[in-house]
Amino acid sequence: MDTPIFNPNSWLRTQQNNALTQRLPVLFVGHGSPMNALWDNTFTQQLQLWPAQFEQPQSILVISAHWLSKGTWISTTAHPTTIYDFGGFDERLYQINYGAPGDPARAQALVTKLSEFDALADPQHGFDHGAWTVLKFLYPKANIPVFEMSIDYYQPPSYHYQLAKDIQQLRDKGVLIICSGNIVHNLRNLNFQHVDAAPFDWAVSFDEFIKKQLLDRNDQAMIHYEKMGAIAEIAVPTNDHYLPLIYALGATNPDEKIVFWHEGFQHGSISMRCIQFG
Repeated sequence: MDTPIFNPNSWLRTQQNNALTQRLPVLFVGHGSPMNALWDNTFTQQLQLWPAQFEQPQSILVISAHWLSKGTWISTTAHPTTIYDFGGFDERLYQINYGAPGDPARAQALVTKLSEFDALADPQHGFDHGAWTVLKFLYPKANIPVFEMSIDYYQPPSYHYQLAKDIQQLRDKGVLIICSGNIVHNLRNLNFQHVDAAPFDWAVSFDEFIKKQLLDRNDQAMIHYEKMGAIAEIAVPTNDHYLPLIYALGATNPDEKIVFWHEGFQHGSISMRCIQFG
């Protein structure tokens, strides 16, 4: 009988798959202004330290406040571009290129899995700034495949919570889920001139309210955050940046540990809270 030929590439792939022994966490990142991509502050410093807390993922799924859509779309492109979806900022931002590859196979598999939600493939979507301004600090080598999933802005929080339950098993298959938004995100009251401006009382109150619900793992209170009334209306005037938190809740179990990796505010009305689930 012929002796099998040792294939080093096949062996390496097997070892990499077997090496991932723990379920990967879900990260909620309060990403704030695009300018954070250029700043050296406690937020960006802590982002750089974060990946040491868990095993290196085989792939990354990003759910960003900056990819809103009608319907749910998943990026299946092999070579995503860097999207500069903002204006009026430092010209140096437009020189940043996050060159990570896409993950078409995993992305297409997720499209199939989410058929109940009528998910569709987008073969062209690149990395919006909710993704790349965070990833450049978490994984600066850009050597891990990344794909994104959009947020159907026409659906209520409860819909996103249920959808997120169907992506939870990705965590057992080497995929790190990053949900990028902000718990408090009010641009109308933004103190643009002073990044370290004292936060508004209502911003602190709502952020602390959500922190308590997280510690109690009261998902329903966070899904129906609008029941807080006037303070919720001003802290979350539009829920595009809040919905990534709902995805983080749906993609995790109530008994998983929660770590607040970063706390604080920028410009008085943006919560930079970052959370690790699991």
